[in-house]
Amino acid sequence: MLRVLPTILLAFMLGITASQAQDKEIQIEEEQKSNRLFLYAVNENLIDLDVAITVEGTGFRQRKGKPRKVRVPATSRVNMISLVIERGQTPEYTYTLDVSDSLSRRALKKEFEKIRIAPPKPITIYVPDNCTNCDSIIAPLEQTHWRYTTYVLAENESARMQLERAFSTASRPLSDINTAIIALGPNMYIYIQTFEELMAKLEETEE
Repeated sequence: MLRVLPTILLAFMLGITASQAQDKEIQIEEEQKSNRLFLYAVNENLIDLDVAITVEGTGFRQRKGKPRKVRVPATSRVNMISLVIERGQTPEYTYTLDVSDSLSRRALKKEFEKIRIAPPKPITIYVPDNCTNCDSIIAPLEQTHWRYTTYVLAENESARMQLERAFSTASRPLSDINTAIIALGPNMYIYIQTFEELMAKLEETEE
């Protein structure tokens, strides 16, 4: 079993260099394929970062030399290093990160995978029957970096029942609504008509 010290603990023990401009720490994810262990840097910030990783431990081999900075674009996942697992060994390692938003021309630029990140408030879209604007909101939202959840009421009886209870005392019953019902955190809206209005309302929740 792989044993890894959490990034936050390592930051305390070994001193991660990180810019104050980033809101979230770089996370490291591991993936094993055959006799190789790949370590990925996950950047959930809205800015690009240069990241170097130093790995120490036993049960594996790695390329020698001083670690180079790798460009990890905003909201992306990048393979930082590949460790060769020694035959019959269980890798045990710790790592330190050097993170900077002062981007260097010398940083390696690798292939990256775009990821979705948590918005300022959780986004949930309930799709009522014969919704007139759901597609025009969900389609552009799918192109953003925000995570969101969608419930089609015709296919989710539990979600429908919850909304029916929520609308039981409202002036407008659920059966009369044919536009997207959108929850941003604890607040629910039935008057958001466009994607642009959704983004504006999402920005308001940050205040």
